[in-house]
Amino acid sequence: MQDIVARTEDFLHEWGVSPDSIDMQKCCDDFLLEMERGLQVKGQGTLAMIPTYIEADNTIPRGEKVIVLDAGGTNFRTCVVSFDDHLKPTIDSFHKSGMPGVKTEVTAKEFFSTLADQVEPLIGQSDRIGFCFSYAADITADHDGIPIVFSKEIKAPEVIGMPVGKTLLEELARRGHDVSKKRVSVVNDTVATLLAGKAATGVSPYDGYIGFILGTGTNTAYVEHNDRIGKLASRRSGSQIINVESGNYDLVPGELDRRFIESTKQPGNYHFEKMISGA
Repeated sequence: MQDIVARTEDFLHEWGVSPDSIDMQKCCDDFLLEMERGLQVKGQGTLAMIPTYIEADNTIPRGEKVIVLDAGGTNFRTCVVSFDDHLKPTIDSFHKSGMPGVKTEVTAKEFFSTLADQVEPLIGQSDRIGFCFSYAADITADHDGIPIVFSKEIKAPEVIGMPVGKTLLEELARRGHDVSKKRVSVVNDTVATLLAGKAATGVSPYDGYIGFILGTGTNTAYVEHNDRIGKLASRRSGSQIINVESGNYDLVPGELDRRFIESTKQPGNYHFEKMISGA
């Protein structure tokens, strides 16, 4: 047994993937520096630090149905959610299908058509649609999401740069549905996790919240003061949730990780995510 352990440790050291090959203090310092760079200037550093225009202290409307969409790394889920007076959620009409673009590359038309197929049976139940979109996307002031890059090996290049909420409503309108009063709010899954944590605690004694995802992908979100977000065109009082896109942190400690990363669809992106994630 000791021989197996010794050979394993030698292998980890040889390829630079042993725990002690990481200088944790330097890693944390570099990460914080990348966060600051991303807050000040768009496109600086490896952490996008995406403003969401969503505060963490909004109240949840009781008894109002909302159509919920969840585009994850593997599955696309749909349901209808409402909260009672005690903030207990009721989930109805739940359905799960595969994400378009997982197995083969899809066009934008195919991508949004597949999503609309799942949304269409629910469209009459609410004018409010919450879209949990588990990919890096610029969030607009009216809460639409414009994909920047698809991680998790999703193959839908034509969707990059298209507002997912607006385009989904256009596909539903093309099918004959009146979407004039429909509103889609797009959030990253990490942001949704942070909000879910706050909702689960109700009126809580906590002074802050963090969203953390570790699954097919990985990411973090937190609440930042608006006056510290230098890249916002007009700074204001208050705070908002920041989607860090921490999976894109450029950490490649060894040759083994480098070889694997070079084998992926987009070897220049999401190094940290590819080191530690699932499928």
